[in-house]
Amino acid sequence: MTLGMLAITEPAHADEGPANAQGANAEQSGGGDGKGIYAAARIQYSGSVAMGGGTGNVTSTDVNWTPPPCWYAPYLGAKDFKKEMSKHIDSQLNTPGMGGTAGAALGETKRHYEDGFDIPGKPGYKDYNVENDGKGMFWAGVENPNEPDYLKRTSCTDLPFWVENGDAPPPQYEEAINPEILAALAYQHMELPDTKVTLAPEANTKVNLPTWAWLDKAVFDEVQATAALNVPGFNIQATTTARPVSLKLEPGTKDAVTYPASGECVLNADNSIGEPYAKGKADETPPCGIRYLRSSGDGTYKLRATITWDIDWTGTGGAGGDLPNGTFGNEQAVTVQEIQAVNR
Repeated sequence: MTLGMLAITEPAHADEGPANAQGANAEQSGGGDGKGIYAAARIQYSGSVAMGGGTGNVTSTDVNWTPPPCWYAPYLGAKDFKKEMSKHIDSQLNTPGMGGTAGAALGETKRHYEDGFDIPGKPGYKDYNVENDGKGMFWAGVENPNEPDYLKRTSCTDLPFWVENGDAPPPQYEEAINPEILAALAYQHMELPDTKVTLAPEANTKVNLPTWAWLDKAVFDEVQATAALNVPGFNIQATTTARPVSLKLEPGTKDAVTYPASGECVLNADNSIGEPYAKGKADETPPCGIRYLRSSGDGTYKLRATITWDIDWTGTGGAGGDLPNGTFGNEQAVTVQEIQAVNR
């Protein structure tokens, strides 16, 4: 039986998620009863994050890395937890046909919270610990609504457990919310700026004529997204920072040559990428650019420009570290015309 998840599915899962627009600083928190007892813990997102609670546009370069599918977080104060949990336990015990192993498990859960019945590794509570109401919160599993794998999303199935204000969760709960998990969630919701490179010629180029490409430092800069969790006795946050490091050019056709040959244009000393075209450079090879070998005919080539971002994080208590590099790119149309001779 995964009674812990069944009993709290609606409030614990539905209340998680960002609702602020990109670049905004919106706060989310659970409802209170005026005594510091919150109905739910909700993560607050700020900075450059996706609108409407969806995932951002960052693609991790590490295919094996994924944001946390679920975690444990502060859920309810003792009195509110008693009201919710006892209602669900009684409802399930009174379900027609409930018996056998399932019924026994529900009975043990009821005794665990009401009569102090110990479950291995989990000390029991007297009357849902209401004598300590306001001194801590019950923690429970929370699904990541943006995790597509149902089994992973619903894998935090331990029964809700009590944590005193100011204390860390018991060490056996490795998925308990912490700054590192918040950093990964900020990464998941981060929104990077569009990548439209400046070209010369701008949109119409010629066969065998080098097309210069560049990004000024003013066009892009580091991007930050912050995730925070603030409830009575437990306040943590993490800020994830992305810094551009290189630009990848994909011409949109095999009939092209990139400069450099890898198509990877690295950051200059002044944090720009490439070099702006200037008069008199027509015979020079651009440090970052493309030379198309065939006309695009009546159509266009879809030039894709993708920036790779170096991403790290810092959080409460001096925590921090690296996250996988991220990428985000855009396509722009390029017309290539056939000219037999070009006068320069």
